[in-house]
Amino acid sequence: MTRKTVRIAMNGVTGRMGYRQHLVRSLLAIREQGGLDLGDGTVLWPEPLLVGRREHVLKEMAERHGLDPVADVSTDLDAVLADDRVDIYFDAQVTAAREEAIKKAVAAGKHIYTEKPTATGLEGALELARLAEAAGVKHGVVQDKIFLPGLLKLKRLIDGGFFGRILSVRGEFGYWVFEGDWQSAQRPSWNYRSEDGGGIVVDMFPHWEYVLHELFGAVRTVQAQATTHIPTRWDERGKPYEATADDAAYGVFQLEGGAIAQINSSWAVRVGRDELVEFQVDGTEGSAVAGLRNCRVQHRSHTPKPVWNPDLPATESFREQWQEVPDNEEFDNGFKAQWELFLRHVALDEPWRWDLLAGARGVQLAELGLKSSAEG
Repeated sequence: MTRKTVRIAMNGVTGRMGYRQHLVRSLLAIREQGGLDLGDGTVLWPEPLLVGRREHVLKEMAERHGLDPVADVSTDLDAVLADDRVDIYFDAQVTAAREEAIKKAVAAGKHIYTEKPTATGLEGALELARLAEAAGVKHGVVQDKIFLPGLLKLKRLIDGGFFGRILSVRGEFGYWVFEGDWQSAQRPSWNYRSEDGGGIVVDMFPHWEYVLHELFGAVRTVQAQATTHIPTRWDERGKPYEATADDAAYGVFQLEGGAIAQINSSWAVRVGRDELVEFQVDGTEGSAVAGLRNCRVQHRSHTPKPVWNPDLPATESFREQWQEVPDNEEFDNGFKAQWELFLRHVALDEPWRWDLLAGARGVQLAELGLKSSAEG
């Protein structure tokens, strides 16, 4: 086996998602398995270079995971991008800082892999895609939800014709994010300030775009109502601030082919579901409820015939009338699975469709969702 090193500048790994999912559970996990076997006698070996503003945090992180706290850490993005040994630039920063950094990376000839949304507006997102194409660099956008076990099972059902004609998709996403006064918040305060790029529409509508596009059909129309249910929150220093960004959004999407999707997204809802996100898909031949990991189905031949009678208590457990879809395979971490595909795309030029243009579709849907909400 020949080992080929790929140097990856990772900007934003001090954040929860950048650290847990992209560094630890993706690139370091690939190293722990001995690298990525390309199948031609070559093993691809990722070398992370941690980039950020807080040097002491980056150094501690590098030492914790067996990286060099000097050679594998930098607070100078320009110097990192000027380094010919760096092959890929990855961005998990706050959205407001992402666009300019990606432009610099493209100009430096680096391949691009980034979290979404890729920019704060559609015009900027399209410009990034055009610049990357013109520069001839490979580019990808994280679209992790479609690699989750629950949605992979849902895709298996769709491909197998289980649903017949799909009629509707209903999604419920969210959980209660504490305000920060009497219990600390689970999300950073910038998420609730529109001036810093926050808001649940710009965060979650890009996810819903690729989930709907990949599984059920391209979005053709959107109607949305965005709102700020919790007007005052407390930041990381315990100081109150005005929440200027939406913390809940209720969307209706018409899909190519005629199916209707309804998705509620909220950071001000208490979970009464089995998982933090669930999608119910109803078709002429059967229905399914899929979450992050699990998926349950009910075929038309096993569908009961309930009768509406509010004067009598229900005598049947509706949840027990569904069947669990078996795994039938081992599912890897969704972020890691997509990282491996992108690395193969860079190394072998294998097909890849989750590029900056796909990312721009997500930005567009968020932009139109906010416009729909504003204009009624």
